[in-house]
Amino acid sequence: MNVIYSVEDRIGIVKLNRPEKLNSLDTKTREELKNIVERAEKEVRVLIITGNGKAFAVGADLNELIQRDPIKAIEATKLGSELFTRIEELEIATIAAVNGLALGGGLELAMACDIRIASDKARFGQPEINLGIFPGAGGTQRLPRLVGIGMAKKLIITGEMIDAKEAFRIGLVEEITEHEKLMERAIEIANKIAGKSPLAIKLVKKALNSSMNTPLREGIKLEASLFSILFADEEAKKLMKDFLEKKR
Repeated sequence: MNVIYSVEDRIGIVKLNRPEKLNSLDTKTREELKNIVERAEKEVRVLIITGNGKAFAVGADLNELIQRDPIKAIEATKLGSELFTRIEELEIATIAAVNGLALGGGLELAMACDIRIASDKARFGQPEINLGIFPGAGGTQRLPRLVGIGMAKKLIITGEMIDAKEAFRIGLVEEITEHEKLMERAIEIANKIAGKSPLAIKLVKKALNSSMNTPLREGIKLEASLFSILFADEEAKKLMKDFLEKKR
């Protein structure tokens, strides 16, 4: 299996499992990941994605890449971009626990997650330009939204790699932790999220994701409509009531 999936309480853990290939995202791996993501959305409240070995993921398998013509490239890119968009739009929260190299499609995968926690040994980059191509599964769209257009251009046009400290400085990752404590910290954050209302998480993700490409006035209207839905939710009412009782 190229992807290993396990469940601990309300948390799903996905491990990309091609350590000998630095977890490169070949077609089989992407298809397995797609199936697991669909399953996880129904089974858990939070999904953690990480890699086995020295890499988180290093993008497309070069053996596949070199055989593509424009038609095959469109098909492969569609599979990757649709998978990452599906991960971004999951109704559950997602955490990328970046344990090592996150390059090319591997970085695109991490950027599709809601939160990125990096090992102090992690390295990041979009090196596709060195092969005469550029990111084709969301990298040119998500990277500027996270780090700004100027920094995104610098990373993509130079193809250079950066370490975890620089990734944190520019806003590409939300947190850095010691390598040995990476999964412990990711699970700690996941447990915190898993205790929240699933409906609130689902709707606030929808509002936050829309903020990236919606005019402010439209975004505020969407926020208000999604916010109001929560007042029909019994769990929300119970949480408010419990809070008031504790306050008293």
